[in-house]
Amino acid sequence: MEKNVSSRSTLDKALRINLDTKKYGTIAEIGAGQEVARQFFKAGAAAGTIAKTISAYDMKFSDAIYGTQEDKRYVSKSRVRSMIEREIELVIDRVGTSRSRTSRYFSYGATVTAKSYKADNECHAWCGIKIQMYPGAEPSEIVMHVRMRDSNADRQQSVLGVLGVNIIYAAYYFFENTKKFIDSLTDGLTQGRVEIDYIEFDGPYFEEVDNRAINLHLIRSWKSRAIMFKPDGSVVVPAEMLYKKNVLAIRGSFRPITRLNVDMIEQGLRVFTKTQGVTLENSVALAEISLNDAHGNDLNASEEDLISRVQLLNSLGYSVLISDYTRYFSLRAYFRQFTQLQIGIVVGLINIREIFDESNYRGVEGGILEGFGKLFPDNTRLLAYPEIDETGEFRDYTTVKVPDNLRHLYEHLLENNFIFGIESSDPELFKIFSLDVLSQLQGGRGKWEQCVPDGVAEEIITHRLLGFRER
Repeated sequence: MEKNVSSRSTLDKALRINLDTKKYGTIAEIGAGQEVARQFFKAGAAAGTIAKTISAYDMKFSDAIYGTQEDKRYVSKSRVRSMIEREIELVIDRVGTSRSRTSRYFSYGATVTAKSYKADNECHAWCGIKIQMYPGAEPSEIVMHVRMRDSNADRQQSVLGVLGVNIIYAAYYFFENTKKFIDSLTDGLTQGRVEIDYIEFDGPYFEEVDNRAINLHLIRSWKSRAIMFKPDGSVVVPAEMLYKKNVLAIRGSFRPITRLNVDMIEQGLRVFTKTQGVTLENSVALAEISLNDAHGNDLNASEEDLISRVQLLNSLGYSVLISDYTRYFSLRAYFRQFTQLQIGIVVGLINIREIFDESNYRGVEGGILEGFGKLFPDNTRLLAYPEIDETGEFRDYTTVKVPDNLRHLYEHLLENNFIFGIESSDPELFKIFSLDVLSQLQGGRGKWEQCVPDGVAEEIITHRLLGFRER
């Protein structure tokens, strides 16, 4: 009886491929040794699988082989794509007519920045594979971005060796199930050693794959804590969008985005850009959707539902972050990985009350004080939007009710400019509630259309988003 594929070790996977003479290709690795190739040689019978291994470290050699990319970067998506494109062309050209017609060729590539000696550099890699899904087929392509979490180069190299074998194996055996493909990528690795924050499937066999939705599975499968979308709807590596940028974020369900949500973003941005050194040109405004409720419980939102919300936010020109972060200090720590500039978080007064609810800090050793220490250590501030409370009274950041024993703490944050107030541009916006809008739109066209920004109602109706149905 065949061993369950999900329980195969790295060497088992490499050996299974090596023993299949129909699988044949090239492995090209730049930046962290030849760890993937080493796994195949270590497993034995590698001559049946590997046509060539290459590691073109010298930039001039690398450019001569793979060309010079427009962005001039060597650890980039464009570079790894150039690598695997060139290598599969070579292997098919040189042995395509001499080997069995049942052969399925591949080229695996990785370009890496591992831990440098006495340097605190970003440790990441672009990995990819070009592969024929059946003999003679036009090759399909899978590319991903990886962040290594180990603190030394040796361990990072070992991670990349295991990951590379998993990628090649999954491309051959799990290509018909992209979620299973993703689930298998960290086989043989302990949790937290590697993060995969971007993946793209492209080619003849993946026409029906929605790369937006499949990237969300990176979060569900614990490969990443967050996925970012550009305004055009494409998935982007967070470091590429946030590097050396000021970041303004607003958390919400955006189900759907309403005129109130837009006012919160725009008013927050108006105040944020008054901060020294912050301009519209050097800042990124993000709408963030958490997969969890305030207590860390998964809301079980479907991929279709999440993509609908992303689509509506993108239609207004907003970038979107989907994460599984519950607490704001975790969201701030995520941004701080990529930028040391200003971070602003737009909140409603309901969020202020949640932040000052000590029950929300269960499991945090230092309780609420540790939470605040992690939220406000440097260049981070909350921008609080006002409300009309349940009694009909107007409240803003100066009159919000927090527990009496925490009132002095709140006043400390105000006096030290950690919390700022932002205004509403129209008191009528306080009458808009997303839950009401969602309930109404699922019953067909109606007054709810006046509660969403221009163009959003048309998008919902045209594409039947969020459960919209004509009466």
